[in-house]
Amino acid sequence: MRNKILATSGTLALLAALALAAPAQAGNGRQHDAETAKLSVLHGVPGLTVDVWVDGTLTLDDFKPGTLAGPLDVADGDHEVAITAADAASADDAVIGPVTVGLEAGGDYTAVAHLDAEGSPTATLFTNDTSPSPEGKGKLTVRHVAAAPAVDVLAGGTAVVEGLTNPDQETLTLDAGTVSASVAAAGTTAPLIGPADIQITGGKNTIVYAWGSLAKNNLGVAVQVVDSSTCGQAD
Repeated sequence: MRNKILATSGTLALLAALALAAPAQAGNGRQHDAETAKLSVLHGVPGLTVDVWVDGTLTLDDFKPGTLAGPLDVADGDHEVAITAADAASADDAVIGPVTVGLEAGGDYTAVAHLDAEGSPTATLFTNDTSPSPEGKGKLTVRHVAAAPAVDVLAGGTAVVEGLTNPDQETLTLDAGTVSASVAAAGTTAPLIGPADIQITGGKNTIVYAWGSLAKNNLGVAVQVVDSSTCGQAD
């Protein structure tokens, strides 16, 4: 399940997004830790720099678009999150919050502040798939978080993911090695992003994000690698 957060003000939407995103999709592997959650944050809205405070401590300083932070080890239970303008002296003058949020122990999450398909700021919190892959194989997850219509993901010029829409994702299990990947408008092969070489590593989930805006010609790619090799066998 996912929860999108929208506001008429782009700045307010981004700030609320980082604090209030809700899970998008459950992973299907055994969790990593019984007492903490792992949280990464991707800033995918062009043009805004912010500070993020957790329990009164500056956690993300001058957080810029295109930046992936984490994973942070977050203790089980509720936490107070405040979002301020960049370079604030403390969390006291929060633009948003403080807001109390909770993460489930053992989970591996990535919160993404991004644009929806129409270009409005929103947020999605993904639960990363940390399940094991067959020997010699790894996972490739593609997440569409750009202001763009449905896309196809091509490997070596062939569509391996078709009709992916914002803010959905798809995960493939592939042989370990290098994949030449590109993103094209659905039903076409002309790259909007790429081609770029993506390394698929055994026992890991390589997550590729398409972010930015097609109309504003600032599409970008962010890559995250989640280590699932120590999670044991799937239940």
